[in-house]
Amino acid sequence: MSEGGTVNKAIEQRGLYFEEFEVGTRYLHRPGRTITEGDNSLFTTLTMNTQALHLDAARSATQPIGQRLVISMFTLSSMVGASVAQLTQGTLVANLGFTDVAFPMPVFLGDTLYFETVIDDKRLSSSRPGQGIVTMTHRAINQDGMLVGTTGRSALVWCVGARP
Repeated sequence: MSEGGTVNKAIEQRGLYFEEFEVGTRYLHRPGRTITEGDNSLFTTLTMNTQALHLDAARSATQPIGQRLVISMFTLSSMVGASVAQLTQGTLVANLGFTDVAFPMPVFLGDTLYFETVIDDKRLSSSRPGQGIVTMTHRAINQDGMLVGTTGRSALVWCVGARP
């Protein structure tokens, strides 16, 4: 604030406009996120996925992995969600789709996940003036540096000056 108590400038947090995305850039989304039992139980029940491997510690202990697993849809949602403030907050028109979703390693309660996004491609929309399509790959990496999740994503975003 200035001396008179008036605001000189206001800055709205936002993601990137189409023109600001650079193919090949890797965005690191921080801070990381340590996954708790509450996170896993709530997400599992909210999504109606009552798989015992996520909820039942005693049963999970008798299975090949030997402990409960964090629900993979939580990992997927977190990969995308962690990118929002940095990449698409207020600049997204729509998610167009996800491809190649994979979970190469399990996620366990207490793991800390770190997220990153690489911009793979971008092009102006041929049918929606003032908008462009950005394709990206989201990744989740645990505290040991192991890749635990990945997905491709296509998003329709606003161009500079076109957002209503």
